[in-house]
Amino acid sequence: MNKIKNFQRKIEDFVCEKCGEKVEGNGYTDHCPVCLWSKHVDINPGDRLADCGGMMKPAGFEVKNGKYIIYYKCVKCGFEHKVKLAPLDNFSSLIELS
Repeated sequence: MNKIKNFQRKIEDFVCEKCGEKVEGNGYTDHCPVCLWSKHVDINPGDRLADCGGMMKPAGFEVKNGKYIIYYKCVKCGFEHKVKLAPLDNFSSLIELS
């Protein structure tokens, strides 16, 4: 029986399709650190198996155990996803979600 990995590390650089920022990936980077937008490319983190390709809008956030969690919703298909705020993310962009 094959076990499916829930996370696959992919080191990829990309240009944010929302704000145009050039982003250096570190294998855990899944959203733009400037505007916080993402792209619907994964089913499980890092697998690149989603066919949608829609933009993932940062729809809100919560603080859980002292960590900021960003909530995303795909503007194309409605898929919802959440991730932790990364150390280099623009905190002002996060606050604008409230």
